[in-house]
Amino acid sequence: MLPVEIKKDIFWVGSVDWNLRDFHGYSLARHGTTYNAYLVKDEKIALFDLVPASCLDEFLNCLKMTIDPERIDYLFVNHVEPDHSGALPRIMDIIKPEKVFCSPIARQALVSHYHREDWPYEVVSTGQTINLGKRNVTFLETKMLHWPDSMFSYIPEDKLLISSDAFGQNWATSERFDDEVDQSMLFSLAANYFANIILPFSPLVQKVLAKVGEVGWDIDMIAPDHGLIWRRHIPEILAKYGEWSAQKPQRKAVIFYDTMWKSTERMSQAITEGLLKEGVSVRVLPLKSAHHSDVMPHIMEAQAVIAGSSTHNNGMMPLVADMLTYMKGLKPQGKIGAAFGSYGWSGEAPKQISEFLQAAKVEIVAEPLRIKNVPTEQDLAACREFGLKIGREVIQRVDV
Repeated sequence: MLPVEIKKDIFWVGSVDWNLRDFHGYSLARHGTTYNAYLVKDEKIALFDLVPASCLDEFLNCLKMTIDPERIDYLFVNHVEPDHSGALPRIMDIIKPEKVFCSPIARQALVSHYHREDWPYEVVSTGQTINLGKRNVTFLETKMLHWPDSMFSYIPEDKLLISSDAFGQNWATSERFDDEVDQSMLFSLAANYFANIILPFSPLVQKVLAKVGEVGWDIDMIAPDHGLIWRRHIPEILAKYGEWSAQKPQRKAVIFYDTMWKSTERMSQAITEGLLKEGVSVRVLPLKSAHHSDVMPHIMEAQAVIAGSSTHNNGMMPLVADMLTYMKGLKPQGKIGAAFGSYGWSGEAPKQISEFLQAAKVEIVAEPLRIKNVPTEQDLAACREFGLKIGREVIQRVDV
């Protein structure tokens, strides 16, 4: 890729991964991702963040179109995760920087990852400022957003926030800015990113947003480490982060399930009818076609989580167990839910699902619904009533 000047004498010098399809268990479907790095030319030349080791050659080609890498004075490591620091050992040998700026925890993490105590680390903390010449860089530690080492770097003279993994999206594009792409896709992928990476740390997002407000940073560009750079829709993405991190649910239910011979699927259809009669929006996601990371943005927005499975080998179907495990790790808050499923002779799956939902802090609002073999019309009527009951609970909680 070619370097892009995002502000005067500040350049995007990252790499685009068109082929990446899995991001530590988070499916990127056909979207890929970008690894964004930023070069600032001042009296001291500074490089913010890096790329994975696998993208080093592309990154160096882009960087060399902007500057001789050996002229770089400072490296700023906002986040140690290998997709942003993997190229660091080779880059250190090439650049030989005067200083490597990082948070206190990042220094420990860099040594743990790369086993180099001899690098010229310069530990910085919240509120500290480093001068580059005409510009200054101020830091805000953002611990657990989404690693303990994470921090923001802010350049007030350019009103530029380099935000590490916050405000990102996984999207491989030749465009670099938010106003150059389809807006519905942009915000959909930003929501997907939040739901699958940032959601467990929602309370910390609220604190970081408040802190940014307190320090009074004037921001007219947000440069994340993945995806498009925000220059036109900053109020909107800040508002979305406030909304998503508040985890205020909508009048919506998510049904995910797996089925062997379509009986559990027929149950899901009847449950959907009951929910719709109560005026609840429903998203039905059969797990054979919906990856667990595609389900999470809908769970993030929904009040109710309803999970179904045929009983298989005295337990739930593997895809349902996978989905529940993944959801539990992302810690969605304030959800209600219930379980359902068909069975042939033992019928343990709905009870197991209900217990798993409870362990994930989902409030169970209906007893597990089990139907033997193929549902009758009477059974489907019970499914509709099950949906109506959950729908009433959704309305009661959302419409307060």
